[in-house]
Order: sequence, then structure tokens, then C-alpha cells
Amino acid sequence: MKVLKKIGKGFLIVLVVLNLAILVTGKTYLYKGISNTYLKGRSGPSITEFEIFENRVVKAGTEQKWHAAKNYNTQKIPAPLEPHFTEMQTAAFVVIKDDSLVHEQYWDNFGPDSRSNSFSMAKTFVGILIGAAIDEGKIKNVDQPVGDFLPEFKDGDNAKLTIKHLLTMSSGINFDEDYVSPFAYPAQAYYGSDLKKLTYGYKVTEAGGKTFRYLSGNSELLAFILAKATGKTLSEYMSEKLWKPLGAKNDALWSLDSKDGMEKAYCCFNSNALDFARIGQLYLDSGKWNGNQVISADYVARSIVPAELNDENGKKIDNYGYAWWLIPEYRGHSIFYARGILGQYIICIPDKKMVVVRLGSKREKRQGNDHPLDLYYYIDAALDMYGK
Repeated sequence: MKVLKKIGKGFLIVLVVLNLAILVTGKTYLYKGISNTYLKGRSGPSITEFEIFENRVVKAGTEQKWHAAKNYNTQKIPAPLEPHFTEMQTAAFVVIKDDSLVHEQYWDNFGPDSRSNSFSMAKTFVGILIGAAIDEGKIKNVDQPVGDFLPEFKDGDNAKLTIKHLLTMSSGINFDEDYVSPFAYPAQAYYGSDLKKLTYGYKVTEAGGKTFRYLSGNSELLAFILAKATGKTLSEYMSEKLWKPLGAKNDALWSLDSKDGMEKAYCCFNSNALDFARIGQLYLDSGKWNGNQVISADYVARSIVPAELNDENGKKIDNYGYAWWLIPEYRGHSIFYARGILGQYIICIPDKKMVVVRLGSKREKRQGNDHPLDLYYYIDAALDMYGK
């Protein structure tokens, strides 16, 4: 009994000290973070917790249904790969081939209309919307200075920052991209309530356009630019330029930092696998959807070639373009894809006219080429099932 009392007293002291630290530092977002992770038995976010945030609706229009191929769902996930799907807590696996739906499969009470978080796939969506704004003249080109839209970037080294630097993750801004620390930008942006104040607290500290560093704040700044350039919320613009033209079936939800606030543009677009697949199909068809040019073919082409950058070790990169990840060669194929931190993927295999979407709750660690190991499970499965 005495031991239990000591443990209880120690736990209470820890709580008091933690509470005082939060209040003194002003980092009250930690309350929301702790209550929705550790107190729920997790060390990080879940794919369906959009309900704990304010959200803005990304409206769908008239649904354009996927055509089911003759060989729809005729193949099973190869036996050697199936355990990986289970281990990685897969929620959905969809394969589009030759513009038609050939496979869809769901796990753990998820279905074709289930919403879950895109996480960093949203960065790719924001990158595409930059292309839409350029197409309609709201933005001149990717080399336009960020300061033309955001006064916070008009002076000093900040004035040298361009939209292209943000798109290619070469801004030179001192964002602290740490997915473990509760005090770094990703956690503060995710659980906090003032994205503008947080994001504008960082600045350019080295020349842009030289070194690739993957930073969530870059995509958030692109969202600020889009809002200023278009006079619309990011969700409204997404609806107008992509969600409605691509015939999405369901409204999506984009999580906000506060009521009527800013979209968490670096993450937090909540939808389903079949509607996410439309983004991949759009880029597979060089920006066209059902014969209509939604995004210019030139912008699409420039998005999926490696940016002319070096990594932090001075080596030329070959794995990132305009917010798309790139695999120059795998099993004889050139592949580009969008990805999220818990294993969200929109994978495009152009020579097979194939789009693969995988959603779930776990992801393997990244390899030396910065591609997560589990990514290849889903590519292999799709190719082995329907790649002939």
C-alpha cells in the first residue's frame, strides 16, 4: 500500500510540474497533444482523429464513377506480401489500371466511403494547386518571390525566397522538422491553434534553391500564398480546381488550426482511397481528366522530374520534384508518388498506366534513398496482380 501511495504521489508531482511547464512556456497545445495520444495509449496521431479538430468542407460536385474493369477483383494479394499488409495495419488498397478500377480491398471496418487522414499527401495536393493558380494567372510562375504575396518575406534574406524553393523543399528556412519532439514545428502545427503565428516565427537562414530539406512549414507557406493569390480558402480552391472537376464522390474535410481558421496544408486532408486515386490518375494523364486539361501538361511534367538540388551531404538528389516523391527505377519502371507519415500513398506507374492507393496506420522506416520499405510491398502487389 505504501508503495502504491509513493507511486501515486510521484505521478501527481510529475503532472503538476508538467502543467506548470506548459503554462510558463505558453505551449498549451501540449494539452491537446497529450490527451489525444499518450492518454489514449498512442505515441502519435491516428488516421481518423479529424473529429478532434475544426474542419472545412471540400465540396464534391457530380460524382464520376470509376469504371469497373472486366478483371475487377479477380486477383488476390500475393501470399508472401499479405502478412505485410496486415502488420502495417492497412485500411484500404486500391488499384486503377487503364483508367478502370481493377482492385479494391478494405480492412478493419474501413470501406469505400471511409474518411482517413492523408497526412503529408496533402503537400502534393497543395503543390498541384500552385499549378492551377499559375494556369489561371493568379501566380506568374514558380520563380515569383514569396514576398509578392506575403509581406513577412519582403526584406533581407527572406526576400530571396521563391515559390519554387518551397515546392522543392529547398527554402533554407530554419523550420525544425522533428517527428519525435513535442516542441518542434510538426507537433505545434498539428495540435496548435495559430498556424500563421507559428510559421512566421521562422526565417530564411541559408540560400534557397540549393539544399533539399523536407520541411512541413514550406507547404504551409504555399497555402498562405494560395489564399492571398486567389482570395479563397484552400478548401474552396481545392474544391473548385480539383475535387469537383475530378468527379469526387464524397465531400472531403480539411482540418483547421481553429474555428474558421487556416487549413493544415502540410497534412490533414481527410478522404477515401477511391477519391484519392483521382489525383494520381490526373497526373498519370498529364493533367487531363476525361479529356479536359485540368492542370497544364507542362506543369505536370516539371513536377515529376528531380529538382536540381543536393542533399545535406552534397549529393545530387533524384527523389523529389514539385511535392512529388520520385523513384527513377524499380523493377524496370519509373515511378512517382505522394506519401503520408503513417503509410498513406498515391503511387503512379506510368508505363503500366497504373495508380495504386494504400491507406493505413503504420509505415516502415525509410531506407537510404529516403523511400519507406513498405512502399515496395504495395508496388510489388499491384504489379504482380495486375501488371501483366
